[in-house]
Amino acid sequence: MFITFEGPEGSGKSTQISMLADTLRQHGLTIVQTREPGGTSIGDQVRAVVHHVGNTNMAAQAELLLYSASRAQLVHEVIRPSLAAGKIVLCDRYADSTIAYQGYGRNLNLTDLHHITQFATGGLKPHLTLLLDIDVERGLARRTNGGEEMNRLDLETVEFHKRVRAGYHTLAAAEPHRWIIVNADRPVNDVQQELAQIVISCLEQQKTHNR
Repeated sequence: MFITFEGPEGSGKSTQISMLADTLRQHGLTIVQTREPGGTSIGDQVRAVVHHVGNTNMAAQAELLLYSASRAQLVHEVIRPSLAAGKIVLCDRYADSTIAYQGYGRNLNLTDLHHITQFATGGLKPHLTLLLDIDVERGLARRTNGGEEMNRLDLETVEFHKRVRAGYHTLAAAEPHRWIIVNADRPVNDVQQELAQIVISCLEQQKTHNR
């Protein structure tokens, strides 16, 4: 099963995905935890370029293609082989981030983005996408107050991040069978409990369906 985590900056994805991976392993499941951009040696090199705060002159089109290149490598090297081996893949961001950030955030043509994403992923879509939702100002404050390293996208305007969040909600509304929205503006353990319940329930449903 392929499960992705999406959300605005400061929604706690990285923390939650690590906690969930530990919980699922305690249930005896084989988990592969990865992230975008990155997750491979090549992808990590791309991540360093695309997130570097000094690269302020990066064109939106170049940004899109760099993210897509990292994604193509991750799908080829990690995600498809892991799924073929029967493992559960948890990915911190995936193709929906491109639609939200470069499409709704940067206002690039959505049709073009879907074609490029289709090419980069070979059409691989998640079985389940968890949207960790939080108010933009609250999320950005979390990033700042938490002392986390800020990347180039973190430093975009509040208006940009609001377009991204609205884009996520548009995507979730278009595919309600795949997306589940989780309120991330709560204590970490409360969010984790809900995520674990959702994922374990989905895995049990899949097991029943495959019998």
